[in-house]
Amino acid sequence: MGIVNIDDELHEQVRRASKVSGRSINAQAAFWIKVGMLCELEPTLTFNQIMERELAKAGVAPPPLMERVA
Repeated sequence: MGIVNIDDELHEQVRRASKVSGRSINAQAAFWIKVGMLCELEPTLTFNQIMERELAKAGVAPPPLMERVA
């Protein structure tokens, strides 16, 4: 495990986002890093497409459409 130096403003944004998402600051930063890496590797996919693919790989199925609309 290493240490990543980021500027204070970015750290503050990670801290704020972590509260909204219910993640720790480290988990939020790791999430953003992973999503950013996946976006660079698959520039033609949208964020939603990447998330759907990664959730499917993890065995997470979305609820039926009617449950998502409600």
